[in-house]
Amino acid sequence: MRSFIPNALTASNLVLGVFSIISTLHNDYTAAALFIVAAMVADGLDGRVARFFHASSEFGKELDSLCDLASFGVAPAILAYSFLLKDFGWLGYVVAAFFAVCGALRLARFNVNTSVVKGFFMGLPIPAGGCAVATFVMLGIKPAGIIFPVMVAVFAYLMVSTIRYPDFKGKGEKIRIIPAAITLLCAGYVLFAVKDMYSVLFIVFFSYALFGILNTVFGLFNKSANA
Repeated sequence: MRSFIPNALTASNLVLGVFSIISTLHNDYTAAALFIVAAMVADGLDGRVARFFHASSEFGKELDSLCDLASFGVAPAILAYSFLLKDFGWLGYVVAAFFAVCGALRLARFNVNTSVVKGFFMGLPIPAGGCAVATFVMLGIKPAGIIFPVMVAVFAYLMVSTIRYPDFKGKGEKIRIIPAAITLLCAGYVLFAVKDMYSVLFIVFFSYALFGILNTVFGLFNKSANA
């Protein structure tokens, strides 16, 4: 009985992902994006609730991954395709599928490396990747050229990359000052340039994705300098 509440939260993650897909089919992109963000909230709560009730289980972990793939891999891919990728023909097909596949690979690697990778996330977590794409769509901005397909592909690649993203639990990957400052400047610029109430949501996920890249690169430079 103790496992019911966390499993219900995990299932609600999937429900919200399905709601997002349905909203996309009705061309309600704002609602679709918000459902994905809400799914991330449910995903963040289920693990904490499971630990609180001492109800963590292998079943819950497997269920969580399956729900995450639907809500943060498939739903954002369909949203991105319906929003703009459909205008690029086969390239749109490939980019949408690439995003979903990278999400699946990210989850599989996470499950396998749970006991090995500690103190940081290897690659952009799939909820952050899915929400980054979803919240950008929510802005309603349609960039010229192939900027949008490239952006979606970059977020997809970040999920399967070896870039270290901090988990903000006080252990593991060091948070460096210069990358943090550059990220804040970029976030401020985007906020000033877009001037949309929903831009704050996109900036949160964009900043996290950017900070991981900069923090990892600066870390490599420091290691080379100290070698």
